[in-house]
Amino acid sequence: MEINTIRSMYGPYFKQLAGNSVAAAKIDATNVYQPANEKNRVLIDKLVSDNILPESHIGAEENFLDFYNQIKEGKSGLILMEHYANTDLPALMYMLEHNGKEELADLSKRIVAIAGMKLNEDDPIVRAFAESFTRVVIYPTRSLDKAAQNVSEEEAKEEEMKARKINLAAMHAMDDCKRRGEVILVFPSGTRYRPGHPETKRGLREIDSYLRLFDIAILVSINGSILQIQDGKEDMLSDIVCKDKMIFTASPVIQCKQFRKDYLATLPADDPDPKQKVIDRVMQILEEQHDEVEKTRL
Repeated sequence: MEINTIRSMYGPYFKQLAGNSVAAAKIDATNVYQPANEKNRVLIDKLVSDNILPESHIGAEENFLDFYNQIKEGKSGLILMEHYANTDLPALMYMLEHNGKEELADLSKRIVAIAGMKLNEDDPIVRAFAESFTRVVIYPTRSLDKAAQNVSEEEAKEEEMKARKINLAAMHAMDDCKRRGEVILVFPSGTRYRPGHPETKRGLREIDSYLRLFDIAILVSINGSILQIQDGKEDMLSDIVCKDKMIFTASPVIQCKQFRKDYLATLPADDPDPKQKVIDRVMQILEEQHDEVEKTRL
């Protein structure tokens, strides 16, 4: 039985994506903010529109609208979203834009995703795919740990310095985004969830710092996916394309600093890692929200 992968179904688009690509193949402190490539966005929207079923929709729309209105009033906003497939962000953006409400279409234009360097550096087609959306690129801790393996101490220190420069520039870029009224979207797990591998759904400790930097947040769960990861294959272009009903649901708006304060107050004073516990609580809320929606989705 033939498997419908992105490569087999949308191969003809790859040449167009690559031809339109303008994003940097190497990331440094000078190019961490990367605006959307609208030519490629049109092609990625085609992938989404071909495969999301008509009953797909935005859930808890009132929470998205409340979030948007507070952003318009000048608050800095953060979206923490589940991550199952490389079409999670494209599908969210598409559905917000085509929801029928001007406010949600405008919200989609304000979203800036945090992306790891490998989306730019590992493969030219993946880079062309990723650059369809505005991003701030970071050097993830996981990538640094991997890069530091099997190299000399001097090389490891050089790589650490590179990571610091890139991530400091990314922090400045996020500050600029906040001043422009843009919204930062982060996948708190830092990677796509793989069934049977619960560690891929664990929130990263570093996400606690985002909660300290923003005024408000919404937690967005994702039910349904138009891409599925093939077992044992990390290559994005080997992902299986499938039609599905997708629902993006937002939690009520969270006041970030108060949320942290209230939850930290429930922990023992001698807790060895309160920052991890905070993000564990975020992931728990997301999972509970996901499970509630899934009861009614199918």
